[in-house]
Amino acid sequence: MNDIVNAYVENLTPRVKGILQGTAKLVIIDHGSVMLDENGATAGDDTADVVLIAKDDTFRNIMSGDQNPVMAFMSGKLKVEGSTTRALKVSSILTD
Repeated sequence: MNDIVNAYVENLTPRVKGILQGTAKLVIIDHGSVMLDENGATAGDDTADVVLIAKDDTFRNIMSGDQNPVMAFMSGKLKVEGSTTRALKVSSILTD
């Protein structure tokens, strides 16, 4: 597991633990994947209810509040596989 994925796991675990329902996967282009569920965040590439795909800087900007996730999706910076409604719920957790 690389440093970038490790940083996501550390940052996202408190945000999703006990909050996220179901599973989500963040695919960080060129770096790896992070699985999210009610237990927190872990490095991995399992199947998930919804998959969000973006570059590292896009995810970082979403988490810092500098990038609106809906605008990132509309502009093609953020791709979603699965339910866009679930993706919006995951995005709202990421931006808290």
